[in-house]
Amino acid sequence: MDKITQTDAGFFGWFGQLTVPERKSFWACFGGWALDAMDVQIYAVLIPTLLSVWHLTKGQAGLLGTSALIVSSIGGWAAGILADRFGRVRVLQITILWFAVFSLLAGFAQNYSQLIVVRSLQGLGFGGEWAAGAALMAETIRPAFRGRAVGSVASGYSIGYGIAALLGTIVLMVLPDTLAWRVLFALGALPAFLVYFVRQHVTESETFKAGASTRKAASSTQFLEIFSANMLGRTVLGAMLTAGALGGNYVMLTWLPTYLKTVQNLSVANTGLYLFVNIVGSFAGHITSAHLSDALGRRHTFLLMAAASIASVLAYTLLPLNQPLVLLIGIPLGFFTSGIVTGIGAWFAELFPTRIRGSGQGFTYNFGRGFGAVTPAFVGLVAANMQLGAAMAIFASSAYALVIVAAFLLPETRGKPLQD
Repeated sequence: MDKITQTDAGFFGWFGQLTVPERKSFWACFGGWALDAMDVQIYAVLIPTLLSVWHLTKGQAGLLGTSALIVSSIGGWAAGILADRFGRVRVLQITILWFAVFSLLAGFAQNYSQLIVVRSLQGLGFGGEWAAGAALMAETIRPAFRGRAVGSVASGYSIGYGIAALLGTIVLMVLPDTLAWRVLFALGALPAFLVYFVRQHVTESETFKAGASTRKAASSTQFLEIFSANMLGRTVLGAMLTAGALGGNYVMLTWLPTYLKTVQNLSVANTGLYLFVNIVGSFAGHITSAHLSDALGRRHTFLLMAAASIASVLAYTLLPLNQPLVLLIGIPLGFFTSGIVTGIGAWFAELFPTRIRGSGQGFTYNFGRGFGAVTPAFVGLVAANMQLGAAMAIFASSAYALVIVAAFLLPETRGKPLQD
């Protein structure tokens, strides 16, 4: 079965060839990632409202978004270590419940200080969910389909973003701003219901269970092996690649709603429309990049997506475009800036052996996520002295340049069995 090629399986035909356990794991991780994204992007949709209701500066708004992402790097590393010890499925359940509960609590915040604390704690769940889910998917799906499957799970982020944009448009049009932001944060508790599905239908990967005896005998500091002489280069370059891919992605995800409303002067309804078009491109980018990862290889896909992301960001934010062109270019902008994130899970799973896969993926992804998370805050600070679009262009394009360097230096691993 591992020798099935992309042509044999077709663009979507590979999904029909998955086993029942593979499909259940796919949908659990897809749902977790989508709902994780919904909770993250609800804040991005609410930035213009919070700027008005709480009279925040752009710097404060950027810090509020960055705080959750920085703390998520800690949550991701911790969850990766725990997933190596106690299992991917168990940690997946805990992290989904965690970010759902703290999203609900954000709706009851009384001031900026309370909201930044709750959002920061929510970040522990954001990072942890990816670390556990990525390891589970990589170990459950066969090598021939790994890039497509893990990459297609990443497309759940676009679905979650779309749900956040839709809910935001409806709630902000129906309710006064002073109440709408609380309702939207409270709706972020919905992911808690996914835990029931995971408990009932998703089993631990056979790869993880096969190494149980080895892990029991291992040192409690085994996760430090990712910094050993053999692994350090992969760990550093993986973190660098993630910092660039997510740094650029976070700039656009965090500030795009504000850019559309304050620079393009769009109404709430039109902002929702422009975001929807961008999200359609984002979803297509995830799916296409997932297939390219298996067809072209991990390295070439990242190089292509990084170069195209730089071009689309510069065109969108710096060229003197009228509103119809802004709407149109939103499609390739979403396509490339989201598609570049898709291949991370499969590539990183293949870089680390099973005994430290959760630790390796958790650290590299979330260290990079924490480093990349400062970019929205810097955009907010710099935008006080220059146009918002120019600030977005500088930090996003610089981040994508890091991806090009890291992708050149990391080894190609397409189609290889996972290391035991």
